[in-house]
Amino acid sequence: MIELPRAALTAGRIAEAAEFFSAYLDKEIFTASPFDTLDRDGVGRLVRIAVDEGRAARPGLKVGVCGEHGGDPDSIHFFHDAGLDYVSCSTFRVPVARLEAGRAALTGEPSSRS
Repeated sequence: MIELPRAALTAGRIAEAAEFFSAYLDKEIFTASPFDTLDRDGVGRLVRIAVDEGRAARPGLKVGVCGEHGGDPDSIHFFHDAGLDYVSCSTFRVPVARLEAGRAALTGEPSSRS
């Protein structure tokens, strides 16, 4: 099975490799599980759309993410680049989240996992 937002935005690319929509990790359509790190092409695109459209309607709108992607180093760098104001995650991931958020703010460089 595939995640609906990703399927809607990237169905053409997926269909080039798939005879049916399943087994996306086995076919290397994704390099990582979308449950472990944010899928930049699909869900990341939706995040950028939401940030852009939300701030177009309300300049200064505070935008953040809550969940385990908020504690994933690669996802944190994406969120910084996308203009999010904060991330939230489970307590055991907070030290890594703070470190990566600081790195993203200081360097503007993507995570080494990008």
